[in-house]
Amino acid sequence: MDLHPVTRKITELTGSEVIASRPLPGGCVADVSQMELQDGRKVVVKQGGETNLAIEGAMLTYFGTHSPIPCPAVLYAEPALLIMDFIENDGHMNGQVQRDLANLLAEQHQVTQEQFGLSFKTLIGGLDQPNHLTNSWGEFFRDHRLLYMADQASRYGRLPSPLFSRIETLAAKLGDLLPSDGVPSLLHGDLWGGNILCDKGKIAGLVDPAIYYGDREIELAFGTLFGDLTPAFFDRYGEILPIQPGFFEERRDLYNLYPLLVHVRLFGGSYVGSVDRILTRFGV
Repeated sequence: MDLHPVTRKITELTGSEVIASRPLPGGCVADVSQMELQDGRKVVVKQGGETNLAIEGAMLTYFGTHSPIPCPAVLYAEPALLIMDFIENDGHMNGQVQRDLANLLAEQHQVTQEQFGLSFKTLIGGLDQPNHLTNSWGEFFRDHRLLYMADQASRYGRLPSPLFSRIETLAAKLGDLLPSDGVPSLLHGDLWGGNILCDKGKIAGLVDPAIYYGDREIELAFGTLFGDLTPAFFDRYGEILPIQPGFFEERRDLYNLYPLLVHVRLFGGSYVGSVDRILTRFGV
């Protein structure tokens, strides 16, 4: 009989014993495994690392009860251990999937609240993501996204001081660059291809959320950073929720400074150059 505490916990939660385990890719902040149960079900286990996995569990639970897009159901969450359902997926992100995602994400972006932020702190890539409730989107993006993550990257020695000063200069100009009429929409917050699961031409679910309520344009921008959202997505999304002029031309790059700074804080390297190029584009 296997007395490993994690497999014991899974058996307690599911009523079925673990019969096989294999590592899953993408565990940059914790060890991730898929475990197969005797009754045929599969669960995903995250454990270890420096990230508070209880926060990830809280994000998944919130997302699962507020978004129309499926996500893994949380079976158990504590700071060092997260157990959740496995979502079957085939990885074929074709145009049909893009259009399905557009339908679902447009519906999700119509889930709103009165202020930008969230009632609890969340995580992105294992990093703290403050969500102080704020009436102004420009103020929220400036203080709790752009300047906050630039400061974290600078303190960690990954963002050179001259670049940090240029970000401060840009931050002072955001009032002229961002719309003042944004609506606080529910955002997944980390929308790139690795977090989008698809199966048989449909969206199977989203994983690894970094949730909060923000202007939906920042979500759309993030989806273009690595080329994951295609014209098929934007054509369909724009039919449901029109995309305002200036997004593709200017605001997309401005918003992508935030995920780029997350990558600078985590990895440094070429992402520093990407930040530099966007700052240059905006004349700072």
